[in-house]
Amino acid sequence: MSPQSNPLKVGVAGVGVMGRNHARVLADIRDFDLTAIFDMDAVTAEGVAEVYEAKAYTSAADFVAAGLDAAVVSTPNRTHADLTVALLEKGVHVLVEKPIAATVADARRMIDAAEANGRVLMVGQVERFNPAVEAVKRAIAGEDVISIQITRVGPFPPRMGEVGVVIDLAVHDIDIIRHLTDAEVAEVQPQLARTRAEREDTALLQFRMENGVIAHITTNWVTPYKTRTLQVATQNKFVVADLMTRQVTEYFGQQPDGSYSTRGVHSWPNEPLKKELEAFAHAIRTGEAPAVTGEDGLRNLEVALRCLGEG
Repeated sequence: MSPQSNPLKVGVAGVGVMGRNHARVLADIRDFDLTAIFDMDAVTAEGVAEVYEAKAYTSAADFVAAGLDAAVVSTPNRTHADLTVALLEKGVHVLVEKPIAATVADARRMIDAAEANGRVLMVGQVERFNPAVEAVKRAIAGEDVISIQITRVGPFPPRMGEVGVVIDLAVHDIDIIRHLTDAEVAEVQPQLARTRAEREDTALLQFRMENGVIAHITTNWVTPYKTRTLQVATQNKFVVADLMTRQVTEYFGQQPDGSYSTRGVHSWPNEPLKKELEAFAHAIRTGEAPAVTGEDGLRNLEVALRCLGEG
């Protein structure tokens, strides 16, 4: 297919907060034609479908049979595998929200189904497309990275039910660390605490990568304000990024008195979700491997489960 081909008929499964965001952005991308919305809750499904003049489905089987070219799966984690595999077997390309699945076995099933049916399976690690992350990646290109520190904290989200901070938040940062280092995690040293939730709501996670880089993630739901920061130390510079404001600063050229020179690093004002969905369309159109593969999703999940003592 060439980029001039007809728009890809796309559907969104699960229209909670993230699914609604996907629907909004898909409706604005010329490469897609949003034709189907699936949610178990009929009022929700019909309400969102009406906004985009799409068809509402409350049955997964009917959604799978809707004649789609592509689908975004943003249902609860435990349902990702069965729905994704059914779609892939029907010849539908799938972008599945992070984490790829609830278990490693489920993730492998999804990867195998994509391969067997020659379909794209992409995982929605949206921070990979954050312009600030891209700017940091450019700033450290060719540098000898020493350490990475990421802080992702905020108040308790009322919508959370089945997972704690490691699966909900730290999976973003595990992916960022793998992306920035181009390496896999060799060792994990997790410290978890549970204060007001059924699952862990505070985590301090330390990693050593296979290439020797050390990394640290601080994440919680007990901070009254949201912070999303990324810091990378290399032999020659120190790069700091605010993932919400997209401001990136580089410190370099340390002087004998301990002072540094600084410069701002330009990051483009793109919406990460739009970049992600455009990358999904690109992978479908070209047959190239997607920007975040099923294997990436599996690796991120494996590391998260190791942090939880379940891997």
